[in-house]
Amino acid sequence: MTHTDRAPRTADRATGAAGPLTWRGGFGRLWTAAAVSRFGDALRGTALPLLAYSLTDSPLLISLVTVCGFLPWLLFGLPGGAVADRMDQRRAMWTVDVARGLLMAGFALAVASGRAGIGLLLALAFALTTLQTLFDNAATALLPALVPQESLTTANARLLTGQEVAHRFLGGPLAPALIALGAALPFLTDALTYLLAAGLVASLRTPPPARPPAATGHTLRCDLTEGIRELWRDRVLRAFCLSVALANTGMGALIATLVVVVKDGLGAGNTGYAVITTGYGIGTVLGGLCAARIIAVAGSPFRAALLTGVLQTLLLVGFGTVSATGAAAVLLGLFGFAGTVATVLEATVVQQRAPAALLGRISAAFRTMSIGTAPLGGLLGGAAATAYGSRSPALLAAGLLGLAALALLPARPPVRQMPDSAPTDSGQIPSPTLGFARVGGAPTAR
Repeated sequence: MTHTDRAPRTADRATGAAGPLTWRGGFGRLWTAAAVSRFGDALRGTALPLLAYSLTDSPLLISLVTVCGFLPWLLFGLPGGAVADRMDQRRAMWTVDVARGLLMAGFALAVASGRAGIGLLLALAFALTTLQTLFDNAATALLPALVPQESLTTANARLLTGQEVAHRFLGGPLAPALIALGAALPFLTDALTYLLAAGLVASLRTPPPARPPAATGHTLRCDLTEGIRELWRDRVLRAFCLSVALANTGMGALIATLVVVVKDGLGAGNTGYAVITTGYGIGTVLGGLCAARIIAVAGSPFRAALLTGVLQTLLLVGFGTVSATGAAAVLLGLFGFAGTVATVLEATVVQQRAPAALLGRISAAFRTMSIGTAPLGGLLGGAAATAYGSRSPALLAAGLLGLAALALLPARPPVRQMPDSAPTDSGQIPSPTLGFARVGGAPTAR
């Protein structure tokens, strides 16, 4: 077996548990923290683009808010992964959430006093994501320490489903009511959810890091290089990473201009915007509930990823051409369904293939190379909306997701290694080769 086709390494994975996934103990608290945090995201994610829309009529400036929300991944994503591997992931997560809570509280005061301009929105988006680069990499590395290896697919699906229920069915519908009561209320509530999530994560009891905080002879640069090298040498991870990079370029174009597509292209108001984003949320929740079963039935991670990529491409073509709000909500809902399956699959592939001691760095390299393309997508989406009209970003995103599906072809397993399509007893993805995300806007980058 070659290095690029290696089987997943499970012997050195600290699980902190044995047997099937349960809600008791660490996973239950982590799930609650994720759901509470996502509730606050929904409030901010709905209020922030509407606030930007009220401050400027330039699609390019509006798209820059999203660009600044992704740009730190290019600058700090890799160091965030190296730091996550060197320290207690739990401590890193709650410390970051406290800092983000204080930032959001300060922003809420600025909004309440009428001092929030487009420049402050750009600075806030950049600062929150800078902190997120450490948080997300630590969260990816922490989950395998809380649940058994064979339950990672189910755990990722339940985390994502809980987040989307809190986002779309609780925070999303509540956001317009809070905005009506006061423009600062969604941001103040978001600050409180950060602090509550920090308390829940701080209460976790996890095993010590898989290696000493500072390995002898290893500099930060060496750690970063090692993570990139291991990611690139793994054929499956490399193909998935390139695919997600293309997909997130398209998602960046869509996220950055969604409020323009909906309000100008469809002629919908704030209620229509909430309806469409809620439709997306319904799809993501259903996708999370069905993800583990769909991935198992598909027979391999490659086949599941390819099918969801093609489906998302076709759905975005429809979203970019329909004129009715209801039809747009249905199409974006189906798009969210397929996207959730893809997100669960991608997270599990990284967690199962990466050695435990390198998981933070490999995850950081994966996220930096994939999410780091979203700012380019945001700029392309804003430029397309300015030059070709408000519906063009959705069609641009469709083309990029089509290319993302093609980029998966190198990950195709040899025919003789194709697994039986029946799911295993443990619920793990039956494959021989073998995301916490707090991003503003409606759909989120994978």
